[in-house]
This record gives sequence, C-alpha cells and structure tokens, in this order.
Amino acid sequence: MLEVKKINKSFKNFQAVKDLSFTVNRGDIYGFLGPNGAGKSTTLRMILGLIYPDSGEILFDGQPLSRYDRRYLHHIGALIERPDFHENLSAWNNLKILARLSGLKNDEARIREVLEEVKLYDRRDSRVKSYSQGMKQRLGIAQALLHKPRLVILDEPSNGLDPQGQADMRELIRKISHEMQITIIISSHILSEIEQIANRMIIISHGEKIREGGVKELMQSDGVQLELSALDKTVLVTALQRLSFEPTFIDEKVRIRILETEIPALNKKLIEQGVELIEVRQLRTLEEYFLTITK
Repeated sequence: MLEVKKINKSFKNFQAVKDLSFTVNRGDIYGFLGPNGAGKSTTLRMILGLIYPDSGEILFDGQPLSRYDRRYLHHIGALIERPDFHENLSAWNNLKILARLSGLKNDEARIREVLEEVKLYDRRDSRVKSYSQGMKQRLGIAQALLHKPRLVILDEPSNGLDPQGQADMRELIRKISHEMQITIIISSHILSEIEQIANRMIIISHGEKIREGGVKELMQSDGVQLELSALDKTVLVTALQRLSFEPTFIDEKVRIRILETEIPALNKKLIEQGVELIEVRQLRTLEEYFLTITK
C-alpha cells in the first residue's frame, strides 16, 4: 500500500532523514519506532504532505505522491502527536466542521458511526474541554476515520493515557485493523503496545533504518533469553552444560540464550535427564531488543 524509497530530509545543516526506505503492506499494523529525534515525526509528516522530502520517492498504491496532486490524502487519516479541537464546542460540532471541510455527504450519519466506533456517542453533546485525555485521543481517532480512509497514521496515540486508557486504545486499534480492514502505521514510545498489536515494524535511529520486518521474527532473530528454575539447581546446571549451554545466574534462577523454536525440545531433554522444573520463562521483550540494537 505504501512504499518509501530512499527519502532524505534536511533542516539547514541537520539531516533528519537519511536514505530511508520501507514498505507498509495492505492490512498491516506497522510499528514505527525510534529514539527521540530519530526522524519518526518528520517521516510521517512527509507521508502526509505537510513537508516534502529533499530527494527520494513516496508511493501510495503504486502512485508517486506529489505536492501538486493531493487527492491521495482522501484515503489517509492521521492523528499526529495530539488531537487539537475547538475546546468550547461539542464533539459533534467539531466533527461537523471537519466533515464539511472534507466535503463529506451524509455527514451526520457518518459522524454518528465514528462516534459510536470510539464509544463517544453518549458524550457527543459535551464540550471537548470537559473530556479526559483518553476521550480526546479517541475523538482524534474519530476524526481520522471520518472520511473512511484506507490507511490511518497514529503518532503516539496512547500519549498521556493511564493503563486502562492504553488497554482501551489497543482494543480500538485492533478493531480498526481487523473489523474495518484499515491499514495502520503506529508510532509509540510504549514498546509493549507495539509488541502486543503490531505484526510488522521498522526501527530507525539518526534518520536511518536499523531494522525492518515481522515483529516476532526480528525479536527472535538472535535468540531469546530463557530463565529456568528447578527443585535442584545443581542438577539443572549440569544438564544444561551437557547440552552445550553456558548458563548465567540471577539469584536462584538460571539463564540461557536459545532460539524460541528450540524451547520445547529443551524442556523434553531436561525432563529426560531427571531435572524437576519449577518454572521456564522467556525474558525477551521488544524493549530489550530495541535498547540492544539502538545502543
């Protein structure tokens, strides 16, 4: 659906994006990750035509994006950084204004649909200034969905939300993807959020691509850390050493590095050697992987 080819963007003497290329497939929930200042927001703004690359090319459905032909934006919705509405107007009236600016027909029926999707219809007549941060974020997603886009870009959609608000946001993003069949690009500092909902991702640093691919495949590419405990620690360690592992120790727990696909066979071999396992726990997280490769 979206293809970015070797784009570059500089601001005076600072190069924010360097030869960046990636592909977003139809149906993806595509995680867009990187440290602060990595070039994430700059890249998303280029996709939305808010700024333009110095060189390179961005294609949507195989067609190059042009500053002179912005019709492609009818197929893209976005929530960048934080939603910004007329605080003294109701949610309904805010969306009414946006619908008219977008030239939507049957706008009242569509406004009702999106407010129901984000669970704000019962508060449609309340002024936005009375909304919690989570409600404002959901209203921001409602406006992104208003014109029935095929691609939605969400930049930090869980910013400022409490744990319940983050869980509600994840559920909403899954619904947008699976039920509405909308492709999503999501940028977030909450790495556990990306780990739970994204199927593919890119990690950039200093404007350059570091990794791109399936979330699970990337996280397992150099093995996972496995933490084990047994009734007899000595028996466990001896068995692991016989199997050519080099265990390390944290308190009473024993840790090894292993490919995830090899864990079932390891369990079987340990039991065959008389190890009475109490716990086997995989420690590899997206946060660990992210910190490792971005240094």
